[in-house]
Amino acid sequence: MVYRGRAIPIIWKVLEHPSSSVAYDVYKDLLDRSAQLLPLHCKGIFCADRGFADTPLMAHRRSWNWHWRIRIKGSCWIDRGDDHRSKVNRIALSSGEARFWHGIYIPARRDGPVHLAMARSPESTEQWFVVSDEPTDMNTFEEYGLRFDSEENFLDNPSHGFPLESSLIRSAEALERLCCVLAVATLYLVSQGVEVVTQGKRQWVDPHWFRGSSYLKIGWHWVTRARSHGYELMTRVQLSAEADPEPARASKSQPQPRRFFVRESQDAAA
Repeated sequence: MVYRGRAIPIIWKVLEHPSSSVAYDVYKDLLDRSAQLLPLHCKGIFCADRGFADTPLMAHRRSWNWHWRIRIKGSCWIDRGDDHRSKVNRIALSSGEARFWHGIYIPARRDGPVHLAMARSPESTEQWFVVSDEPTDMNTFEEYGLRFDSEENFLDNPSHGFPLESSLIRSAEALERLCCVLAVATLYLVSQGVEVVTQGKRQWVDPHWFRGSSYLKIGWHWVTRARSHGYELMTRVQLSAEADPEPARASKSQPQPRRFFVRESQDAAA
């Protein structure tokens, strides 16, 4: 679950598996359980990378009333109507151009209609293809971009916070229990960081003029200093629903994120 630039784990499963590719039938029960944990009145948007561009997965989402934004490979075939089929990477895009097609099909399983957002970076030949169950526009790329907040968790686990690999645990069952501990720790530290910012004490542990650390790191530093300085720790875990009062900003010494400007052109499938 994305929260202020951080993905909060709500459910997980550790598999002893011969490959990094996992079939949909293996993890679909996990997704069913995750749907039961979320409030019914919230609009859920499932964001996934190219490894999850599975048409049964897309169909399964509809049974939960979830929406989805899934990146697909350039080699994926699409049907724009009247059996006009082509691979998405054969559709010419100028540098910095975005195009949106509505009511297309994925002929491999005749899944659809779905909607496609395509864009080419103005600075390279990199192209992005995102399918959605809702009509696509420029906001589709922003919504899909929320998926990258989970990358922060992947960074935490091996080196940036929780050295998961150094545990040398090889039992899937034991690792699953350890992941529970890390999930609870992540929730607590993010909550602690939110409380520190709410109380106006962020610069006690994050001296940047603007917030430069994640809420998890702010909470982590606060807990660390509390042990030696007698700071008060929160006793109730909660995540504020208010907008982020201090969005993080990269320092000027760090490489600035690449901006993605596009020219829009609208196409409708036949």
